[in-house]
Order: sequence, then structure tokens, then C-alpha cells
Amino acid sequence: MPIERSASSTWKGSLKQGRGEVSVQSGAFRDLAVTYRTRFENNGGTNPEELVAAAHAACFSMALSAQLGEEGFEPSLIETTATVTLVRTDTGYAVTSAHLETEGEVENATDEQFMRAAENAKNGCPISKLLAPGLESLTLDAKLRKPAGRL
Repeated sequence: MPIERSASSTWKGSLKQGRGEVSVQSGAFRDLAVTYRTRFENNGGTNPEELVAAAHAACFSMALSAQLGEEGFEPSLIETTATVTLVRTDTGYAVTSAHLETEGEVENATDEQFMRAAENAKNGCPISKLLAPGLESLTLDAKLRKPAGRL
């Protein structure tokens, strides 16, 4: 059975002087401000690319946990940062790349096992699958840390 999720946005005014808001179906956040300045001038507030990066980081972390589980490991911690890059092209703005940086604490896993699971998660994560066809690159840096309290 399909799972549907939704978000909504409103925008009032011109691109540079206007203001928008974005909300999600679950209510996890409502009426987050989006403006030209938050998107193109790196001012405080959110923007579509940041929201895509958040979705990618969460999706990848869950996919990595699933991949490790399939190999018989249970991670105690996975920390992921996703970065998407917006550039101006001849045809307008485009997100051209996405980069995942992850660290995990997984008892008894080797670096090789962790890297294999991370690569499989990168390729299998639904948000990666959504983004990959339109990107010039989708890259990953993954590092296995010793679980907390271990030497």
C-alpha cells in the first residue's frame, strides 16, 4: 500500500520582497518562514534546499540502519549530514550535487562492513533515488567510530 506524505507552502509578494511559509502534514513544523534572503543570501530561516538536505540525511540514516541490520549489526548511533548544492546555470538555478557525511558506532562491525552498508544505503535510500537522476554527483564520506566507552 502506498504511503503518501505532504507539505504545503504559501508565498505572498514578489520574489525578492515577498515572503513564504512552509508546513508539513504531520505538524512537526508549521509556518516556517522562507524568503529570498533565506534562500539566496544565507540569512536565518529555512529554504527548500535545506529541507531537501534534512530529508536526505534522515532517509539515509534510516537506510544505513536497515543495511547494518541485514548484516546482523545494530548501530548504537548514526550521525549524518547531507549537503545539497544549488548553483545558477544557463537555464536557471539547479541542485547539482548532494553529499552525505556519516559516522556510525556499530559494535563488532569492521570498517569494510560499515562502508559496504553505507554505500548500499546511499544507493538504496528513497531520497537518494529521487535526487540521483538530476544530479551531477551524489557522494558519500563514511566513518566507523568505536562505540562510546570503548578504547
